[in-house]
Amino acid sequence: MSADPRTTAPTLGRLTAPTAWQTVDLISDLHLQASEPATFEAWCQYMANTPADAVLILGDLFEVWVGDDAAETDPFLQRCAQVLRQSAQRLHVAFMPGNRDFLVGPAFLSDCNMHALSDPCLLVLGEQRILLSHGDALCLDDLDYQAFRQKVRSTDWQTDFLAKPLHERLALARGMRAQSESQKHSGAIYADADSDMALNWLNTAEADRLVHGHTHQPLDHPLGEGQRHVTSDWSLDHVPYRAQVFRLQREGAITRLDAAATPA
Repeated sequence: MSADPRTTAPTLGRLTAPTAWQTVDLISDLHLQASEPATFEAWCQYMANTPADAVLILGDLFEVWVGDDAAETDPFLQRCAQVLRQSAQRLHVAFMPGNRDFLVGPAFLSDCNMHALSDPCLLVLGEQRILLSHGDALCLDDLDYQAFRQKVRSTDWQTDFLAKPLHERLALARGMRAQSESQKHSGAIYADADSDMALNWLNTAEADRLVHGHTHQPLDHPLGEGQRHVTSDWSLDHVPYRAQVFRLQREGAITRLDAAATPA
């Protein structure tokens, strides 16, 4: 019998912010793709102008990722890489895999000078202990997705998938995206994070807050004696427009900021 994920202690990564870091930005679920230029341009402007000392990307930066070799021939992915590379010259940029881009590998991270974040990861910022996650592992009520997640996160599946020719991987990804879009337009309600599991994670990390994305439902929730904050997705090509940054300050202030003006 498999262990109950609601009570199993997670394996935690840790990021201790250097004393020089006064501001840390958290973003997630941008789903960057060539067919949504407004979202891409908003992200470019944000990355070039944020005053943060670090930008931590909590998954789903890309709509789809079929392997690091795809970035070698895809002009859009090359533009994304250039933005990341330039940003990393002046601030700390770190990436946590999401459910869409969990195949981002060390070659791409190295090429962009990005740091890897494990999921979940404890951020220590001054006196604050903040647990970070993409959030998909917490959505236990989405049984079909959890079964899919267990399969595709296995080493065997990833080895087999990445061994396929690039054109075949892209075709498979298009099929999965089409299925996902069909489910979205059918009015399906996405599962939220399981409260018991989230509280277990928070207590294990001895953290004050849990911040995650994935659900596209940017809200703040009480969680035991702490709080659970859900980051927003980014969408500036379709209504409702959204491009939100979750900003942490060393002295304790927490704000949600609009990263871009509403398009005309």
